[in-house]
Amino acid sequence: MKLLPLLTALLYSVSSALSAPTLHLFTWADYINPDLVTRFEETNNCKVVIDTFDSAESMYAKLKAGADGYDLVFPTSYMQKVMQAEGMLLKLDPAKVPNIKNIDPAFLKQLPDATMETAVPYMVSYNVIAVRADKLPNVKPSWASFARTDLKKRVTLLDDMRETLGAGLKSLGFSLNTRDEKELAAARDVVIGWKKHIAKFDNEGYKSGIDSGEFHLVQGYSGDLWQVTQENAKVKILVPIEGTSIACDEMAILKGSKQAALAHQMIDFLCDPATAAENMQWTGYYSPNPAALKLVEPDFLKNPAVSLPPDVQAKCELIEDLGTDLAKYTKVWDEIKAAK
Repeated sequence: MKLLPLLTALLYSVSSALSAPTLHLFTWADYINPDLVTRFEETNNCKVVIDTFDSAESMYAKLKAGADGYDLVFPTSYMQKVMQAEGMLLKLDPAKVPNIKNIDPAFLKQLPDATMETAVPYMVSYNVIAVRADKLPNVKPSWASFARTDLKKRVTLLDDMRETLGAGLKSLGFSLNTRDEKELAAARDVVIGWKKHIAKFDNEGYKSGIDSGEFHLVQGYSGDLWQVTQENAKVKILVPIEGTSIACDEMAILKGSKQAALAHQMIDFLCDPATAAENMQWTGYYSPNPAALKLVEPDFLKNPAVSLPPDVQAKCELIEDLGTDLAKYTKVWDEIKAAK
């Protein structure tokens, strides 16, 4: 008889798990605090499943190829503009996301969807350099560091067309959103020169590689590398003096979402100041949420992965949608990849 209550409870638990809605996220790796995901699941009696991508282009390509089942995606702003224009995104219901009032209006003015019709800013990242200071003590905070001939293949560059070509362009004093084919050709030659000294193009392994000492110099995303520095004091972040890219990733609901209401709840949850502050301090990225910034630890905002020096920030640019001129970038990127 004592087994009956236990079996009843077990069946109820299984039934509840099967009936609980599932929210599918498609985002970057290590981009949301797992504790927050658990908290959201418990509060909303749901399950959250996270799939990851390694570039905005690969995310877009997968969705265009027919991948479905995703609800909430995190495209970079220039890709969000493309997806909105192509009718891929659901129009947001402001009444369901009251916490979007916390997003910085001044920052919004810089984005394609400044009214947050289909997307809400999530995190801001920078394209930076990390160095093992114990292995390379005299590295300059410059993209030119990748031209050093003494690095013996202990270097990686991002396998990201816009970020790595952008670094090549900034090293020459050009805009990372240029449409000029001569400037792109010059940047191509710079990156091909760098390629001769690198171990590989990589978007994930560079984190563990710089941590272990396998790599001595890497190009990477600011928050990723900040996470490494929290565990390894030998890893230092350098912001290139020539300037770098500023990328804003946004939260957007796909038009075919089966859990649009739950996706709205997730956006609202992540825009809550306390949640956003906790999330920032776990991911290492900056959120354009002034109320949340007041809640983070002071040392967090001093980190070079989060707050750029004013003179460098003046040389930085948001990555823009290039429209038909994107083909010019694809062409030179293919030439870089094919070069020996």
